[in-house]
Amino acid sequence: MPARAILLKGGRVIDPASGLDATRDVLIEKGVVADIGDGLSTNGATVVDCDGLVAAPAFVDLHVHLREPGREDAETIESGSRAAARGGYSAVCAMANTNPVADSAAVVEQVHNTGRAVGLVDVYPVGALTVGLEGERLAEMGEMFASKAGVNFFSDDGRCVQDSGLMRRALEYSRAFDAIVANHAEDAGLADGAAMNEGEVSGLLGLPGIPDEAEELIIARDLALAKLTGARLHVPHVSTAGSVELIRAAKTAGVRVTAEATPHHLALTDTLVASFDPVYRVAPPLRTRADVEALRAGLIDGTIDCVATDHAPHAREDKEKEFDKAPPGMLGLETALGVLMAELVGSGLLTLPALIERMSFAPARIRGLDGHGGPITPGAPATLVVFDPAQRWVVDPARLQSLSENTPFAGRELQGAVVHTMLRGKFTVRDGEVVHGQG
Repeated sequence: MPARAILLKGGRVIDPASGLDATRDVLIEKGVVADIGDGLSTNGATVVDCDGLVAAPAFVDLHVHLREPGREDAETIESGSRAAARGGYSAVCAMANTNPVADSAAVVEQVHNTGRAVGLVDVYPVGALTVGLEGERLAEMGEMFASKAGVNFFSDDGRCVQDSGLMRRALEYSRAFDAIVANHAEDAGLADGAAMNEGEVSGLLGLPGIPDEAEELIIARDLALAKLTGARLHVPHVSTAGSVELIRAAKTAGVRVTAEATPHHLALTDTLVASFDPVYRVAPPLRTRADVEALRAGLIDGTIDCVATDHAPHAREDKEKEFDKAPPGMLGLETALGVLMAELVGSGLLTLPALIERMSFAPARIRGLDGHGGPITPGAPATLVVFDPAQRWVVDPARLQSLSENTPFAGRELQGAVVHTMLRGKFTVRDGEVVHGQG
C-alpha cells in the first residue's frame, strides 16, 4: 500500500539553494517534493501544522566521530545516527579514527553498510590518509574511492600529518579523483604535553599551553601545498584568528580551500578551563574571546564555509579524569542548532537563512552530496528539517540520544528546537522524538 502524501502546512520555508524565504506549503509524495506554494490542497495527505516553524534542507555534518567499529561503549553508528537525526541532520561524515582504522575498502564499506541498515541518516565514511593513522605511508585512497562507499574525503583527524612530503603526495594523489584532503592542523613539537590554549589563562592556571602557531604553521604549510598541487584542501575545526586570516588570503589567491568551524569554538573560550572540568578539553583547544570573534567574522563573510560539530563522544570512565589526562572531545550533534541560534542568530550576527546555508547547502556542496542541502523544489528529495526557532530548552545530558554525556552545554538554555526531520520523505524525527524504523 503506497504511503500517504504529507503536507507541511504554513511554515516559513528557507531554501538557500533557490533563495526562497517565504511562508509556503510543501507537499511530499513518494519521497520527493511534489509541490510548493500557497494554500495547497490536502487531497487526503497527512497534514503537519508548521505555523511558527521553519522548514529547511536538513543539516549536513562534515565531521563526526561515531566510534564504530571499536568503541561501541562510547557511541555506535545507530546511537550517533539517532543523535544526528534528533539534531536535524540527514547526512554525517564519519571520521576514520576507529578500531580498526577506516584505511581500507573493507572498513569504509562496513561503516557505510551499517549506516544504511540503521537508515536514520546517510553515513558517509571518511577514509584515512595514512595507514593506521600513523603518518608514515599513504592509505589505499584509490581503493576506498572505488569501493561501494565511494569515499572522496580523506583525513587522519585526531592526528596531524607532520611529514610535508607525505602531505604533498596525498594531495597529488587525491587529484586523480578530485577528492578532498583534510588535515588536523597541530604541530607536534609545539603542542606536545599540553592540553589547553597557551595564553593568559594557562599562565594563571600553571598549565602548559598549545600556542596558536601550532595550528597556523600546519595550515600555512598545507595551503602552500594545496597551491602547489592544485588539490582540494579542507581545513577542519579552525580555532584561531590567525588561521582565519591565512585561509582568507589563500582563497583570495585562488587556492582550492574550504574550511569549517565548530559550535564550541564559535561559542566557548579558554576561561572555562579554570574549572578544570575535563568536558572542556578539546582538540584544538578552546581559544580566547578574540579568536571566537574572528571565527564568527570568518563564518559571516564566507572565509569559513560551514559549521561542523566534530561530535566526539567518550565513555564516562574515559572522560572523567584529570583535565590533562582526559581524551579531547565534546558532543555536538544535538546541540548545534540551539547553540548557533542562541549565539549567532539571537545576537543579530548572522541571519537565519545564512545559518541554514552554512549548516546544509554549503557542507553538502563541499562533499558533493546530491540529495542533501536542498533545493526544496518539485522533484527534489524531501530531505528536510522543521524546527521552532523560538523554543528555548535546557540541555540535559541524560536525555540526549548519544551513548555518551560529555557535552559542554549541560544545564545551559539554548534557543531553537528540532520538531521534525525527514529523510527522502520519511520521518526520522517527529514531534521531537526519533522514529524507530524510519516510519
